[in-house]
Amino acid sequence: MTLTAIIVEDMLDALTLLKRDIEAQHPEIKIIGMAQSVVEASKALRKQQPDILFLDIMLGDGTGFDVLEIVPDLTSKIIFVTASDEFAIKAFKFAAIDYVLKPYSNSDLNQAIERAKQQINPNKERLKILRETLAAPEKKPDKISLHTLDKIIIVNLDDIIRCESDSNNTMFHIKDGRKIFVTKTLKYFSDMLKSFGFLRIHQSHLVNLQYISEFIKSDGGYLMLKNGENVPVSVRKKSEVIEILDQMHR
Repeated sequence: MTLTAIIVEDMLDALTLLKRDIEAQHPEIKIIGMAQSVVEASKALRKQQPDILFLDIMLGDGTGFDVLEIVPDLTSKIIFVTASDEFAIKAFKFAAIDYVLKPYSNSDLNQAIERAKQQINPNKERLKILRETLAAPEKKPDKISLHTLDKIIIVNLDDIIRCESDSNNTMFHIKDGRKIFVTKTLKYFSDMLKSFGFLRIHQSHLVNLQYISEFIKSDGGYLMLKNGENVPVSVRKKSEVIEILDQMHR
């Protein structure tokens, strides 16, 4: 089955390279257009919508998001292409949206194309999370997209009480009582959330600091949460937990 594609990339070298790599490795994909700006991309997409859109985030006259706003009825599967940047990676993780990092390897590109063939396009709310997190990388995001086995659930960051490791998966405990099972490790979320008021207190537990009621020193040390739950604190994390709680109560 032949698939059509349009590439939007403002750097001519990168555009040529991506075109060459797609043609060499994916003969089933026919490139029907290329664009180097928001204006060019919008014109091309109004003329013909491809099956797959390779979309660079930063373009000379705006961003890839501007293209999506100008062409709101776009049905193409989107593969975002972005430069290697820790803030960009964090933003994509918060929105649970796939991306390809420049410079990419052949396997990165192949995986992205395979995922694009299977995926449902991100909805407006997930794109909004991505856009806002990219625009203000130091600011705490309001929401996070959680990729469960069968759907993507968007929750407020402030509504997450804690996360618990379940082998290579993570269980999110939400303020309204929901438990959301996500097929990613606790380390993945710990690295993502540690700058935003979450603390890894144990190999199996990540806690939102605003839900901590008190630290109980007996029974090896554990945290009492505002919802009445107790969460153990590992021996090597004890001094860090006490120090952070002292700072919070000053």
